[in-house]
Amino acid sequence: MNILFIHQNFPGQFKHLAPALASLGNDVTALVLAKKEAKQWNGVKLIPYSLNRGNAKEAHPWTVDFESKVIRGDACLRAALDLSKQGYTPDIIVAHPGWGESLFLKEVWPEAKLKLYCEFFYHARGADVGFDPEYSSSDPADAGRVTLKNANILLQFQQADAGISPTHWQASTFPQHIRDKITVIHDGIDTEVLSPNSSASFLLDNGKSLTRDDEVITFVNRALEPYRGFHTFMRSLPKLLAARPNAQVLIVGKEGVSYGAQPPEGKSWKEIFSAEVLPQLTSQQRERIHFLGTIDYPRFINLLQISRVHVYLTYPFVLSW
Repeated sequence: MNILFIHQNFPGQFKHLAPALASLGNDVTALVLAKKEAKQWNGVKLIPYSLNRGNAKEAHPWTVDFESKVIRGDACLRAALDLSKQGYTPDIIVAHPGWGESLFLKEVWPEAKLKLYCEFFYHARGADVGFDPEYSSSDPADAGRVTLKNANILLQFQQADAGISPTHWQASTFPQHIRDKITVIHDGIDTEVLSPNSSASFLLDNGKSLTRDDEVITFVNRALEPYRGFHTFMRSLPKLLAARPNAQVLIVGKEGVSYGAQPPEGKSWKEIFSAEVLPQLTSQQRERIHFLGTIDYPRFINLLQISRVHVYLTYPFVLSW
């Protein structure tokens, strides 16, 4: 079959699925939002395209998100029209709808089956918004902004044939008429790459090498922010380090924001919670906390292989890739 993948950050969650389908003899293509020449990746043909405009000025702030998705859908539509003129017709389109790219693809290929990746359906109550009373919005009208974020998903599911979601909880966030189309299948874990290694070691910046013989506690975020529980984890460290005098704490993540609100006063969340927590610790305890920033994937695997306890905290939101 001809199978077309659409993902702004391809391969994203399709890292295992797309190559697997190519290995079975299918013709697998991906439209990629990037300024580069077409190439192959693990048997998948990559076709780049780019945006042709930006957001309008002085739009209502609640509509900017939807306009961004229309702009991306427009660009992807034009790339699809070019492919169609070259004689390409997909049997199946597998798309992540979150950024709007697949909004109009059924207009080009109405007979193609469209499967959407169901990562999250937004709610003004009962999910991530207002979950943390420390950082909940004080503006009741903010519910309007959250509600409008679903317009893109609702439009796409009017024409979708099926959905796929990585977890039952994420599938449960969608309304019933969409949930009836969703199959829950996790993205997959490469157990040949991500496997135990009793001889693994991890070198710290201070020259100390950690192994499975050490008490290692790991915490990993793309960005160190409250949405992924960074504040909760940091506040646990005084009791944790006192209870485990040999434990080493390894924290991975950049200083910035991926999902939640920007921190106040122009500081990073790391700076704010370090200033709150670190003065409560002894110098010896502070020396056992290691902020690693972002690390490359092979080193990340070593980190997991030496970890005794891996802590994953989050608001009710999307599963970490």
